[in-house]
Amino acid sequence: MLSIFDTIKDIAFKIEYAIQTEDLGYSSSENSSGEEQLKLDVKSDLIIEKAFSKTLSVKSIVSEEKEGILNLHKNGKYTVCYDPLDGSSLVDVNLSVGSIFGIYEGELKGENLVASAYIVYGPRVELVYVEKGIRPQLYGGNNQSFKRLGEICLNKKGNINASGGTQKNWEKDHKEFIDSLFKEGYRLRYSGGMVPDLHQILLKGGGLFSYPATSDRPNGKLRQLFEVIPFAFIYEQAGGEAINDKGKRLLELVPSHLHDTTPCFFGSKYEIDRLREAYGVTK
Repeated sequence: MLSIFDTIKDIAFKIEYAIQTEDLGYSSSENSSGEEQLKLDVKSDLIIEKAFSKTLSVKSIVSEEKEGILNLHKNGKYTVCYDPLDGSSLVDVNLSVGSIFGIYEGELKGENLVASAYIVYGPRVELVYVEKGIRPQLYGGNNQSFKRLGEICLNKKGNINASGGTQKNWEKDHKEFIDSLFKEGYRLRYSGGMVPDLHQILLKGGGLFSYPATSDRPNGKLRQLFEVIPFAFIYEQAGGEAINDKGKRLLELVPSHLHDTTPCFFGSKYEIDRLREAYGVTK
């Protein structure tokens, strides 16, 4: 596992350099969902693929930008599912973006996730990494190396509300729930980037990130293997919770397809309990 962590640290500085120097325009290709790819999406994906091709403990990789599984080392133990540049459409307006990694052992499902990591490319590069049984660890990057800054632990209640999806497509119960949080004094903090928004809630001690089922995306927008399950692991290890709209732990999800999506909610225990009450689901 240490070799994978070291690889992710190396990836962070290579993608940071690409963000600073590469063309920000669109490529001539589409990703697995039929979305037009930015050149930075393609570049970041290639950086990660090349890096893990040299990491012998990695059996295979699965990219959010590609359709299938890429086998690398037959004697490897782990499969890494990753989103190479989450929120890449924000780069041209100079907002923070990130990379997400889920490390699985065995079948690709929530219960087989053994480690997660994400990188934030903001005013400075930060990395959060976690394995089973420990709190998420925060690292700050500088001069091509990372320094541990401490561990992350969520409070039981926060005051940040990051609400995804187009509001006109929200279901009534969800809108009433979000409105109730604002009436309690919660602050809206939503950039449109999953990594920076979830990172902010973690570092500020708590709150709620939600991407519900909507009329145009009844199965949600965010992908289970690349985005949802890795962050669910991080939030649970930090003392929070992560569930879907049926009240099911996101770490209990078993995707039927590599690119399956799901409604998802991440937060402190108070906010998730309030969500269960609003949605009429039990723990």
